[in-house]
Amino acid sequence: MDAFYASVELLRYPQLKGLPVVIGGGRRREDDLLARLRVAHPEHAWSEQNLHEIPLDFFPRIAGYTGRGVITTATYAARQFGVGSAMGVMKAAKLCPDAILLPVDFDQYRHYSQRFKAIITDIAPSMENRGVDEVYIDFTDVPGGQREGGRVLARLIQKAIFDDTGLTCSVGVAPNKLLAKMASEFNKPNGISIVQPEDLEAMIWPLPCRKINGIGPKAEAKLVQHDIHSIGDLAKRDRLWLMQHFGKSYGAWLHDAAHGKDERPIETASEPVSISRETTFEHDLHAVRDREALGAIFTRLSEQVAADLQRKGYVGKTIGIKLRYDNFQSVTRDQTLTAYVNQAQAIRQAAGQCLKRVDLTRRLRLLGVRVGSLMKLEDWQAQGLRAEAAPAQPYTESLFGDDSLSK
Repeated sequence: MDAFYASVELLRYPQLKGLPVVIGGGRRREDDLLARLRVAHPEHAWSEQNLHEIPLDFFPRIAGYTGRGVITTATYAARQFGVGSAMGVMKAAKLCPDAILLPVDFDQYRHYSQRFKAIITDIAPSMENRGVDEVYIDFTDVPGGQREGGRVLARLIQKAIFDDTGLTCSVGVAPNKLLAKMASEFNKPNGISIVQPEDLEAMIWPLPCRKINGIGPKAEAKLVQHDIHSIGDLAKRDRLWLMQHFGKSYGAWLHDAAHGKDERPIETASEPVSISRETTFEHDLHAVRDREALGAIFTRLSEQVAADLQRKGYVGKTIGIKLRYDNFQSVTRDQTLTAYVNQAQAIRQAAGQCLKRVDLTRRLRLLGVRVGSLMKLEDWQAQGLRAEAAPAQPYTESLFGDDSLSK
């Protein structure tokens, strides 16, 4: 999907089309913008139905933003200024201070994600889910899937998604997942790119090695040290040489990837290993001085993980936490319960026990809660397994700011 989160927001605020818009900095609070509008313009009956009438000067800009917020995505107009995903909002403010800043609304993004995927599976049932905004589709056995090298079916999918949602997507068609992923980036937004085996030398080899999904910054830096800059440079290296310098498994994979080889099948069903929620604070928090705020955040994370488990139909019995201190050091702790859970109270209670095993005298910048060792709820119910009892008095235990902690 093309700039998915931003594109969903433009459905809500069509007056922002063509403008630099950044999504991130925090979560959307329901009716927050409407409340502000009603105070600023009490003469107007504001509702979700007339958000398109909001004047442009009412939207917040990122100029002067302070905090640790991170950009989730940005419109293509903002990307022209160098603004991109995972960039700090403060940094983006220096690159494009006039960009409009909107908070994320994950509930809305999940809604549209489910809609576009349902449209795809109606046309091409063999689909691999790759997150909220990306899928792999097998055209092989779809009627008409091979017409014009797959372009006809790609156009049909684009049109069906746009007609139903108003959103655009870019499609890469290739013999395997590796090349299809690369091709999907060639003609964004709303483009179609087709890569056949005979196109490898002309279309793939001139690209930098980082364009291969699986080559990160560290691997790229090491490749550069060996004067390997493009995928074509990589393809010229001997397989054995790559295995000697990059490890047996990764070196062999690098050789195959440079030659466009990828045998991975489309996986139409996969089970998550764990479900987690975490948040990075706007400023560092201390377990004693910010006990109330940390306790509320810890409760909310536990409730969000529980809601995710229940929505996706899972229970789990390994409960864990993640902390990141002000020096960016991260620690994790977990414990395995005797029974499966998917209730917020039980998750928070077990996660609270994990908190007692970490240093809480240092300032924190991130807190997370995780549930692993998952089982499908239906399987759990079929086996008649016992549920972990929730505490009788929820949320009363002092998790942060114990008297034993240093102030």
